[in-house]
Amino acid sequence: MNFIEELKWRDMIHTIMPGTEEQLAKEMTTAYLGIDPTADSLHIGHLVGVMILKHFQRCGHKPIVLVGGATGMIGDPSMKSQERKLLDEATLRHNQEAIKRQLAHIIDFDSDAPNRAELVNNYDWMKDFSFLDFIRDVGKHITVNYMMAKDSVKKRLSGESRDGMSFTEFSYQLVQGYDFLTLYREKNCRLQLGGSDQWGNITTGTELIRRTLGGEAYALTCPLITKADGTKFGKTESGNVWLDRRYTSPYKFYQFWLNVSDEDAARYIKIFTFLTREEIDDLVAQQAADPGLRPLQRRLAKEVTCMVHSEADYEAAVEASQILFSKNAAEMLQHIDEQTLLDVFEGVPRFDVALDDIKAGISLADLLTEKAPVFPSKGELRKLAQGGGFSINCEKVSDVYAPASPDMLINGKYILVQKGKKLKFLLTAK
Repeated sequence: MNFIEELKWRDMIHTIMPGTEEQLAKEMTTAYLGIDPTADSLHIGHLVGVMILKHFQRCGHKPIVLVGGATGMIGDPSMKSQERKLLDEATLRHNQEAIKRQLAHIIDFDSDAPNRAELVNNYDWMKDFSFLDFIRDVGKHITVNYMMAKDSVKKRLSGESRDGMSFTEFSYQLVQGYDFLTLYREKNCRLQLGGSDQWGNITTGTELIRRTLGGEAYALTCPLITKADGTKFGKTESGNVWLDRRYTSPYKFYQFWLNVSDEDAARYIKIFTFLTREEIDDLVAQQAADPGLRPLQRRLAKEVTCMVHSEADYEAAVEASQILFSKNAAEMLQHIDEQTLLDVFEGVPRFDVALDDIKAGISLADLLTEKAPVFPSKGELRKLAQGGGFSINCEKVSDVYAPASPDMLINGKYILVQKGKKLKFLLTAK
């Protein structure tokens, strides 16, 4: 496989430095991509870079993931309107280990292959570097004029931010440039990968390598991903879509991809999956023939959920998404996990009820009128039940004076009440 050709047809190249393709054709090349360890999980905004690293490895080259422990303590000014909060070392180390575990799902770190991935932390070579040594050994090679010409600096100094830019952030490109120099010198790393917003920082590194060692280094950036409507990719009303199930459940993760627009699905399936061009062309043709079946979204959601989580998580997410329409809904509810249950019924009105009342066998009529105001009166409940419009946990109930019992509790805690065809309520027993 040819790395550049692979990225080109997937629309994953924004800018590429002359000579890059020739370097990759000449020999197995080492490249690195930096990840800011500001959290102990990656989010789907990071996935573009991760996919590029995986393509790089699949094409026979060696990827390095640089966790920016040092640069994370400074904060990259690119695309930011204000300075970020700084992290302590213990937090950075914790985040680094969590990020590596996630990356190992996708990228090979552990095989005996000569191009197995490595993970490094720039804090390891920056922590003992004194300020005087840094400005003497690194700063003297890059002029202020050169640094001021970078877009990330010009935007911050042009009035887009009321706070201007601190010297700390101004120095960021030098620190990132020194990362490239260090990896070039110690790991023979010839290429840096990143988002298009990183071009200025990356080229500072190539310039530093040229001026200090007389070496040739290269740069390649990918476009920043947006949605078709111009809004930010990877953001939902509840925030980032995370790769860690603690922050975004596999069900919600699956739903994010399943619900992207047709236009976005046609772009994302090239970027976030390893499907071949022929497979994608076939899916695009299927989508054009019958958009209602949404084959692009379904396959996209499957591929990304299996890659980040597992096939079992994908299957559970599919089952959960079908729970409201399945003839086996009652059975499915009994083995759904708590977080997925809450995700599926997010936004449904919820009421707290006493677990002791349920253990005591309170009647459904009393439970749903006096303890939880699902129905305004027992008469309305009786009338609805007689017409077959009242369900508990997706099973129709005709006897509204039947006792509630702990056996009704999903995950030992919840009861799903359905009123007519559409209205649902979730009771939480405490």
